[in-house]
Amino acid sequence: MTEHTNQSSCPKMCWLIAAVLGLFILVLSLALWDLGWIASTFFGGLVFIVSGLLFSWLFCTGDTAPMGASSDATAGETSAADHTAPASDAAPAAASVAVAAAPAPAVEIKPSKPLAGEADLDARKGSWTYTADASDTAKPAAAAPAPATNDDYDGDGVVEGENEGTRPATLSAPRDGGADDLKRIKGIGPKLEKLCNDMGFYHFDQIAAWTADEVAWVNANLQGFKGRVSRDEWVAQAKLLAWGAETEFSKRVDKGGVY
Repeated sequence: MTEHTNQSSCPKMCWLIAAVLGLFILVLSLALWDLGWIASTFFGGLVFIVSGLLFSWLFCTGDTAPMGASSDATAGETSAADHTAPASDAAPAAASVAVAAAPAPAVEIKPSKPLAGEADLDARKGSWTYTADASDTAKPAAAAPAPATNDDYDGDGVVEGENEGTRPATLSAPRDGGADDLKRIKGIGPKLEKLCNDMGFYHFDQIAAWTADEVAWVNANLQGFKGRVSRDEWVAQAKLLAWGAETEFSKRVDKGGVY
């Protein structure tokens, strides 16, 4: 009953609003536009008809379905649901009965074939201990053989040893002015400078005066640095430094860029 009332009141409300709008246009045409009664009535009626049709189409189209259609459809859906409900309830019950009736497949566990020696290994498990063999005892490492030298310090075609050449003149201490900074010679670092001082060499003029035979002796006796005199050309550098000249390397040392 309520739905039918709503369906009939919607068009009435739309046409009532259209009538108010048409009357408003009629009054507006007479008062402001001065169109006369005929023209004003025509425009007011036109607005009334167009507005009524438009409002009814916009707001009342969805409510024009007949009453029986909705109720019949609802009744049909309810009836269909009533008929299908027992079937849907019965399906899970039947599936449950089928699952409960099916026995679980039996799993047969077969013993694996024993491996060769497995029984003997089980019998000795937990009783075996490691016993060091006499051959496994620690042995002192053999001393590394001294590397063979194949340097010919004086270029005579003979490989020399520590007794090669002639020992240069040495000093027991530096002269009164103090020892020269032998590190200004390229190839002599702090460690090698100390070794030279221990051997009795403190000044550039000592190194500058070495002969080829004396160079060979120093090369052979610089322990850990054999051959450095010839490779780094100590004598040539020492001659320049003894005369007061400088080398590129000595300039870097003086600026503190090396040591």
